[in-house]
Amino acid sequence: MMITETDILDASILIVDDQESNVILIEQLLSEAGYTRVTATMNPREVCALYEKNHYDLILLDLQMPDMDGFEVMEGLKSHAADGYLPVLVITAQPGHKLRALQAGAKDFISKPFDLLEVKTRIRNMLEVRLLYKKLENYNKVLEQTVQERTAELRDSEARYRNLTELASDWYWEQDANDNFTKVSGPVLEMLGIQLGTSPDAASDARMAGWNEAERKLLLASIAARKPFLDFVFSRVNANGVRQQFRVSGEPMFNLAGCYTGYRGIGVEFTTKG
Repeated sequence: MMITETDILDASILIVDDQESNVILIEQLLSEAGYTRVTATMNPREVCALYEKNHYDLILLDLQMPDMDGFEVMEGLKSHAADGYLPVLVITAQPGHKLRALQAGAKDFISKPFDLLEVKTRIRNMLEVRLLYKKLENYNKVLEQTVQERTAELRDSEARYRNLTELASDWYWEQDANDNFTKVSGPVLEMLGIQLGTSPDAASDARMAGWNEAERKLLLASIAARKPFLDFVFSRVNANGVRQQFRVSGEPMFNLAGCYTGYRGIGVEFTTKG
C-alpha cells in the first residue's frame, strides 16, 4: 500500500490564520513545493463548515486568533470527523501550547517564527500518514463489502445445492468418524431400513442386514484406509427378498488440523430387480 508523490501533492490543504502575511507565506511555500489544492481562510468560524464540505487531508491551524482560537476550532472539528481523526497541524509561537494542542487532538505542530524547511518536512510527513490512513480505511471497507458479497454468494450456492439434492434422484449422505449418519438427502435411511430415532445398535444391525458380504468388505476396506471411492457397486437383498443394487461415491473428510471426521458422498439405486 504505497503513497506516491502525486498523491501527496494532490492532497487538499486548508490554511487557517488570522494574519494575512502568514497565509501568503504558507501559500507561497506550498505552491513552490508543488501542492495544487490549497485553500485558506482568515475566519476560524468557517472552518467546520469548510471541513464538512471538503474533508481536507490537512488543516494548518493557527492557535492564537481573536473571537475563536485554535483550541475551540479543534473542539468543533471533533463532531465533524466521522473517523475520529483530526488532520490538524497547529501553528503556534507559544511553547507551552504544544502539549496542550496535541492533547486536544492535533497531530503535530509548527513553531513561529517559521523554519521553512521544518514547515515543508512536517507538512509532507503528516500528509503521508494521513493518506496512508485513508487508503487503509478504504481498503478495509472494500474488503468488508467483498466478504459480505462472497458470504451472500455462498449462501445462495448452498441453497441451490440443497434444492438440487432434494429434487435429484441421487442421494447425498454424510457420516461422522463413528459411521453415524449426520446428514442425508434422499432415501438413504429408508434404503438401509433404518428409522429415525433408531438406537445405534439397531441401526448398525440394519446397515449390515442383507448386504453382499464380499462387496461390503471391499467398501469397508476403502473407508478404513481413508480412501475415496468412485462408482462403487454393491447390493443387498431386502427383507422382502428383493435384490437391490446401488452405485455410490464417497470421500473422507478432515478438519483443519488434519484429523479424520467422517465421510460424505452421493449414491443412486440403479436396479430393484434380482
